[in-house]
Amino acid sequence: MDRLRSETRSRVAIGVVGPPDLVEQIMMIGADLPVAGDWRLVGAPLAGEHETYEKFSKIADTIDVVLFSGPLQYDLARQAGELPVPATFVPMSGASLYAALLRGVLDDGIDPARVSIDSLPAADVEEAYGEIGVSTAGVHLSEYDHPESARGFAAFHEQLHRQGATTAALTTVRSVAKTLTAANVPVLRVLPTSSTLRLALNTAALLGTGSRLEESQIAIAVVELAASARPSYSGPGNYWQQELRLSLHQSLLADARVMGATVAPRGENGYVVTATVGALAQATDGFRVAPFMDRIRSEAGVPVEVGIGLGGTARDADANALVAVDKARDAGAAAAYLVGGDGTVLALPLRQRRRQDTVPVVATKAAKLLERLVAGLGDGPEALVVDAEIVADVLGVAPRSARRVLQSLAEEGLAWPMPPVKGSQAGRPRQPYRLVRP
Repeated sequence: MDRLRSETRSRVAIGVVGPPDLVEQIMMIGADLPVAGDWRLVGAPLAGEHETYEKFSKIADTIDVVLFSGPLQYDLARQAGELPVPATFVPMSGASLYAALLRGVLDDGIDPARVSIDSLPAADVEEAYGEIGVSTAGVHLSEYDHPESARGFAAFHEQLHRQGATTAALTTVRSVAKTLTAANVPVLRVLPTSSTLRLALNTAALLGTGSRLEESQIAIAVVELAASARPSYSGPGNYWQQELRLSLHQSLLADARVMGATVAPRGENGYVVTATVGALAQATDGFRVAPFMDRIRSEAGVPVEVGIGLGGTARDADANALVAVDKARDAGAAAAYLVGGDGTVLALPLRQRRRQDTVPVVATKAAKLLERLVAGLGDGPEALVVDAEIVADVLGVAPRSARRVLQSLAEEGLAWPMPPVKGSQAGRPRQPYRLVRP
């Protein structure tokens, strides 16, 4: 009996909080995973979102980490009071959209080009519709930003349907689906895929384990310039490469100071960051988003490959970090990858930019200007580093207009300002930008 109790305490206890159908699905998926013996799941189903913190509080003393069924439940719990254990949530992604649209087309005959969608990030909607080859000109989106934004979802969907602008509403929120059904608005529930739920459980288990061992378990991150950003030659005469390395180092140090981490050079094109698992968990919002990449892109103006390894020793963590950075390289630096001490692999995406307005998803004027610029430039990473003079020459506009073009591209996330370059003559330093290839 004592042995059984010891084994039970050694397993990571994961609380699962959300609507009954999602809690049941998560519990079933968790029980079937090969690593299910390393954790135990404690369910807390909700009758409504208002119960979120109350239900969590009832199980808080019996769990090591809590997994909320979505960001709405996570934010509601945080607003209501302190969370005494690490917390994470099932992310919303475009992968869930495919199944919902397919159900709607086959079962209800909806037109996927004329729907309203809530919660999902605009980039995910664009990608999903691009994959199926359907225009988004008639797609209306209300992104989730905070719990207050979710309170307007039902009215958003109902108004568009009453106006005849949509054939159905797609929502991730159970209470919104019930409200729309009562109002006779065709509605489809967007539910996370089984793959998304498996990854969320692995993230929760990793977070729970890290909270137990955060002072003893080591995290090592390898940060390397992406292949597209590396100079065509290296050496003491390549001042652009030296400036780039300095800018990359400064960006990493800014995040490392907050984490209490160390930064050391690794080869000609990268650095290694050493921290504890607890510090890394905070820097990645509980292993949900990539560390370092946003700051480096905005300050240094280059994409990077980030691989993170965890382990009980520096040697184990370093070996896992090298495996992770290879995965990031294969993914084209679109996300950071993490390999845990038990071999668990997680993809940590870039932080999604939140848009405050609700508009159809359409190509912007800035994106079209970027296409013209890239088409007029040569090949290689250096060709994508431009300033107002180059832009003016390619687009055939005045330097003042070229500066406005670069500023608008930067505001849209389509160009990254790099450190100013002082010229040999007096005057304002040249401001280079790195374009983000479409």
